[in-house]
Amino acid sequence: MKVLFVCSGNSKNFEVVPFIKEQGDSLVRRGIQVDYYPIVGKGLPGYVKAGLQLRKHLKTHQYDLIHAHFTLSGWSAVLGANKTPVVLSLMGSDAYGEYIGVNKVKFSSRYFTLLTYLIQPFTKYIISKSANIEQYVFLKNKSYIVPNGINKEKFKPSTQDYRTELGLPQDKKLVLFLGNKTNVRKNYVLAKQAVDSLHRNDVELINPFPVTHDQIPKYLNAVDVLVVPSLMEGSPNVIKEAMACNCPIVSTDMGDAKWVLGNTPGCYTASFQPQNFAEKLKLSLAFAEEHGRTNGAQRIKDLGLDADTVANRIVDIYKQATHPLNSPATKTQYAAPLERQQVGIT
Repeated sequence: MKVLFVCSGNSKNFEVVPFIKEQGDSLVRRGIQVDYYPIVGKGLPGYVKAGLQLRKHLKTHQYDLIHAHFTLSGWSAVLGANKTPVVLSLMGSDAYGEYIGVNKVKFSSRYFTLLTYLIQPFTKYIISKSANIEQYVFLKNKSYIVPNGINKEKFKPSTQDYRTELGLPQDKKLVLFLGNKTNVRKNYVLAKQAVDSLHRNDVELINPFPVTHDQIPKYLNAVDVLVVPSLMEGSPNVIKEAMACNCPIVSTDMGDAKWVLGNTPGCYTASFQPQNFAEKLKLSLAFAEEHGRTNGAQRIKDLGLDADTVANRIVDIYKQATHPLNSPATKTQYAAPLERQQVGIT
């Protein structure tokens, strides 16, 4: 099967953002041929123009299916696809908008939600990364919940001395915030308030942003605790990556964080109140001091969130999309996955 990934190419650091490329690589390991069509353009007009260019591209390049990532890329795919089926992955803010406070969405970003509603009739299937994203899918017969998978060869526990390699202090308890602290949705302020309220000179909050994707597992294995104080996410990859590295975690209760963390000792969800977040951070630091690392990697395995298991689910959706259901043989072979399902949930 030959699939075209349509996604944003506007990042200054990557032609294709790492988690999309990781998903593509996992599908290649499952025998899928994956090509990429990065869109360079801003706003709806830029993506409409890209859709018209994609239509020309498809006259000379044939694909069994187009997999678009993010609603705007989905519109480019729908405009350019002609008769090629389109599967759309909703990423988060394209469904629920841009959060600028607790339960507060920027009004101008509501048009993303509108575009997400309007595109659904033109897609074959819709993949949401988490249940809170899937709330915005009204065509439930097309809906799947499939979080991004984790490359367990890259994200895994390690005893290597990454602190020395990364130039990190050896005599501190390190709390890691990996997001862009100028991004309001990432809520760096909450992390800083929580750390400051501990009044511990031996605890330091570090924010090495930006870092390459290859550096992330090194940081996750070097620090004592990861904090994810975001106002909203879908299925934050960094939480799953940290779990795979057995790193203790404190996260706000957003997206699928509570489901991913489960009851893993050393990992906690907190409210948006600085005192509560600080209390959970205390617990996580105490766990790190006594036990060192968590058993998060086992949780990722139990949930089926490794990249290859997730790739199998996506391939099943591709098979649904590329086999007309009015064929009796196809109905027998591919009817089961039509119901809504989430990876790892029984």
